Amino acid sequence: MKNDNRDRIFVDDARLRIRQGHPWVYDNQVLRIEGRPQPGGVVQVFDVKKGPLGQGYFNPRSKIRVRMLTKHLDEPIDAAFFHRKIAAAWTFRQRMGQPESCRVVFGEADGLPALVVDKFGDILVLQTLALGMDRYKTEIVQALRTVLKPAGIYERNDVPVREKEGLTLEKGFIGEAFNTRLVISENGLKFAVDVAMGQKTGHFLDQRLNHAAMEHVSKGARVLDCFTHTGGFALHAARYGATEVLGLDISEEAITLATANAALNGLDSVVAFKTANVFDFLAGQGRGSATWDVVVLDPPAFAKSRAALDGAARGYKEINLRAMKLLPPGGFLVTCSCSQHMVPDLFRKTIAAAAHDVHRELREVHCGAQPADHPIHWAIPETHYLKCLVLQVL
Repeated sequence: MKNDNRDRIFVDDARLRIRQGHPWVYDNQVLRIEGRPQPGGVVQVFDVKKGPLGQGYFNPRSKIRVRMLTKHLDEPIDAAFFHRKIAAAWTFRQRMGQPESCRVVFGEADGLPALVVDKFGDILVLQTLALGMDRYKTEIVQALRTVLKPAGIYERNDVPVREKEGLTLEKGFIGEAFNTRLVISENGLKFAVDVAMGQKTGHFLDQRLNHAAMEHVSKGARVLDCFTHTGGFALHAARYGATEVLGLDISEEAITLATANAALNGLDSVVAFKTANVFDFLAGQGRGSATWDVVVLDPPAFAKSRAALDGAARGYKEINLRAMKLLPPGGFLVTCSCSQHMVPDLFRKTIAAAAHDVHRELREVHCGAQPADHPIHWAIPETHYLKCLVLQVL
């Protein structure tokens, strides 16, 4: 794709977000446009004083009008550019000692906004979530094949956010077909993955370190894993010595896969899974029908937009309050949020408010986020989305 630098956009960067490294230019920051930039095309970006900010790809349909790719006005955005970026991302993962199944490209944090690449063994799963990045799919695939030499690549562009970019939803093989059902390893446990049918890219790779934090709270414990999905926390609890584990999820498909994962690891005598609405289940348990030593809360993102934050905070408070009611003094609450809008301080305040309302005290055992293959870029707060607290409830 030709890199046409004739088109220019002048923006208000009064808060210095872009100059400090944040890659998003919102529609209300655009002061004027010179030329006729094509949707998905590369434009030069300048501040109000005509100081150069770099280059990015443009989309007039998106609220994020430009996503920055480089701070250099003269750097070609071509196959060589994507090869350099992807090679750098993979070198970083290797240096950080990431496992064979990990995230290879984490979008904005790797300087490739709206690009996600996950690696499951020798299979790669690709998402191009914005128009400009989708235009370079051929160059991206070429770079991935050269740098990582995968056995196969699968496209999971069936994500609704693409529709906001004017893109269609699609998924399928890029190149030769292969068996999309795989088995990967995480902390010594086996997990079945279907890159064609699983959520997102087929499996959530970001809770690996927080799953491992179950080791010292699970031995000899009765564990309730809420929003279990494919059984990540539940199976780790069983592996680390829990005497009884119950995993809950509203999705029958998730429960079927979690049950299969328990059998795959020989843990089905300790772990059971049940299809249930977690809110209703916790409300029923609150009447004294059961007591658990450890309760895990790993819900989907309650706040998918900033406008939904107040309601999300109420939801997080409610489930944490109900979970604390089930725990005896000295029990453990493992509580997570994967919403970028629920920032760490607000998450802590929400949990603290729940503890106050049920007259319980909290002692922090573990504070976790996503692992190094999902790096947190300090200029891009949106990259810090995952929070996990292990708390002793006194």
